[in-house]
Order: sequence, then C-alpha cells, then structure tokens
Amino acid sequence: MSRRSLSILAGGVLALVLAIVAVATLNLSPGGKSGGGTGTADIGGAFTLVGEDGETVTEADFRGKPTAIFFGFTFCPDVCPTTLFELSGLIEALGPDADKLNYAFVSVDWERDGPEDLARYTSSFDDRIKGLSGTQEQIESVTQAYRVYYKKVPTAEGEYTIDHTASVYLMDADGGFVGTLSYGEAHDSMLEKLKRLAANG
Repeated sequence: MSRRSLSILAGGVLALVLAIVAVATLNLSPGGKSGGGTGTADIGGAFTLVGEDGETVTEADFRGKPTAIFFGFTFCPDVCPTTLFELSGLIEALGPDADKLNYAFVSVDWERDGPEDLARYTSSFDDRIKGLSGTQEQIESVTQAYRVYYKKVPTAEGEYTIDHTASVYLMDADGGFVGTLSYGEAHDSMLEKLKRLAANG
C-alpha cells in the first residue's frame, strides 16, 4: 500500500474515532431529563435498596414528589458531611416548600454501611434526609442507573476510603433527571434550583 493510501486510511480512522467520542460525550452530558433525547443523559431508573428501618425501598416510594439524592458513605471525611450539612441548611431555607421534596442519601459502601449505620449517620442532619443502603449488587445497579462514579481506594492504615461523585442529583416527580447541585456551588444558586424543583414538580 502506498504512503498516500496509508495517510488517507489513518485520517479516516482518526475521523471515525473523533466522531465516536463526540457522540459518547453528547449522550453522557448531564443536561435535561432522563430519556429526553439528543444531548441528554438517561440518569435514574428502577432500584431496590434498604431503608434505615430495614424495610425495602424502591424508586416507586419516591414518585409523586421531586427528589434530591446524594451518593456517598458514612466514613467519608469531608465531602459527604459537608454536602449533607449544606443540604440540611437548604431544607431549612426552603421553609414550607421543603416538604414538597424527598431527600435521600445512598451509601455506596455496602461492606460497612447498613440500615443502623445510616440511621445513626443521618441523625446528625435534617431528619427529612433518609439513608439508604444495599448489597453490592443493589448498589452497583443503582449507581449504574444514576451514572454515579465510585471507587474503593486503599489507605496506608490498611483500611479503605471511596472516591465518588460529589453532586446531588435532582429528579422530578416522575423520576426524570433535571439537574444537579454541585459540590462547592453557591448557597443561593442551590436554593434557587430547589425552589424551582419544588414549584415545578
């Protein structure tokens, strides 16, 4: 094959790769509602988890009201307590509108976090934030549905910590994805998003 032919072939392969990357990036961008078509991500879906009382909880238990849902773990040193503390402040700032929303904290640490652990942990925050845990299979299923990144990271002490997505996911009353509260986002910005979510359902 001539050098010119090889050059043309290489250019075609590169263009194909770039096109695939562009499509993947477009389909994974977290904007709009779940299943909303071009440029939106399918975030959310069916799940089965365990509530703080040990009872089974599914996505159906959250339907009818919008939901703010956060994924983390009780041994988290900073991101999780900071996020749940801020969320508690936002709930208070919402006033009566706060009861128009659901709030959930899902632990991705199935080895250490069970229902009682979640109950103790969430007791430090607004009591409307409900802790959810599950088996490895259940947690892998819900994190895949919500496109949540998490990875166990060994520590020098022989234990482990977990890197994970730090955003709070905002879902409408039908379980459709509508946006996020970003870690470190300004209080007023987050409050405005929750007000719109409560108003629009």
